[in-house]
Amino acid sequence: MVRLAAALTRLGELSGDLERARGLIREVPDFPEPGVLFRDISPVLADPEAFRAVVYGMVRQVPEFDLVLGVEARGFLLGAAVAYACGTGVVGVRKPGKLPVVAHRVDYTLEYGTATLELPEDTVRPGQRVLVVDDVLATGGTVLAASELARRAGAQVVGVSVALELSALGGRERLTDLPLQVVFTA
Repeated sequence: MVRLAAALTRLGELSGDLERARGLIREVPDFPEPGVLFRDISPVLADPEAFRAVVYGMVRQVPEFDLVLGVEARGFLLGAAVAYACGTGVVGVRKPGKLPVVAHRVDYTLEYGTATLELPEDTVRPGQRVLVVDDVLATGGTVLAASELARRAGAQVVGVSVALELSALGGRERLTDLPLQVVFTA
């Protein structure tokens, strides 16, 4: 917990910036298909104080970890920031066709379809404690798929951290065995 405690000290208390960050989350109706209300965190990432506050919020109550698994694509950005703040490495899990060498592959369902994630070869070691990071928790399918990739590599998933939880979609209920850190709930 030494690295995590040091990161929290550096990031500091940022409650005012967190409230401003909440206001920067953009709602985009009918994206990526009709009937879906997409939450876009791009304005949060573009604002230095809001971005820093969200990173703090994502790590303030997570278990000690050795490696961040960031989920494509916004999870890459958040995951890299979390890993940097906490002094760990980061691995991106990708959509098919993006990696030259694949260790494991998992198919899963989304709130609006199906998808696949892949883990790059030689990036996650057996026994590592992994924190899964993504921008949004919706139905939980993406986070569960990323967690399964880590487990197949022999790692222990110690928690999940997301910037935004869409509580009406029930993802939290599917993550019963994983500690969950959420910055904002909608």
